[in-house]
Formats: sequence, structure tokens, C-alpha cells
Amino acid sequence: MMRGIMTKDEIKVLGTLSRISLSETEASTLSAEIDAILQYVSAVKDMAMGGESTEALGARFNVLRSDVVTNIPGTYTNAMLAGMPKTNGQYLSVKKILKQAE
Repeated sequence: MMRGIMTKDEIKVLGTLSRISLSETEASTLSAEIDAILQYVSAVKDMAMGGESTEALGARFNVLRSDVVTNIPGTYTNAMLAGMPKTNGQYLSVKKILKQAE
């Protein structure tokens, strides 16, 4: 079995320092999860420094959508205004909390 980057005892110490009580099961689970996160960060760091990584890091492209209006403007305005306690035209009216500088 491969030794993880952080042992269960180290996780429990981190929990104590963070004022989080951890059971044995939680410490074991977190040890595996933290190892996976640290390995991923290490692979990303290697790639950023020009190194090659053999691990797949996921998609390397952005998924974009067209920037178009998909509803008729004002469709939801009346429903939103009806849910506001006090309105002023098409705006929410709130109590003034800031004072003008003298």
C-alpha cells in the first residue's frame, strides 16, 4: 500500500489546530481526499512550470454560450416588484442608512 502524503495522525493534528473534532473514520477519509487534492495541485504546478504530466486533468477548454437575451425584457419585473415590501417605481425602496458628509 502506498503511503499518503498526509497520515491520519497528521490530519487529526490539523483538525485540533483548526478546532475541529474528527473521528477516526473522518480522519481516514480526509487523509485520502487531501492526498488526491495535493496530487492534483502538484500536477497543475508541474504543468505550469513547463513539465509534462501523465495524469489527465480534465477538459482544457472553456465551454461558452451565446450572449443573447433569452426572455422578453420586463417579463419578471412585476412579479419581483410584488414581492418587495416597498417600491419606488421599478426600484426597491430602503431606509437611508448613510449620512451626507458635512
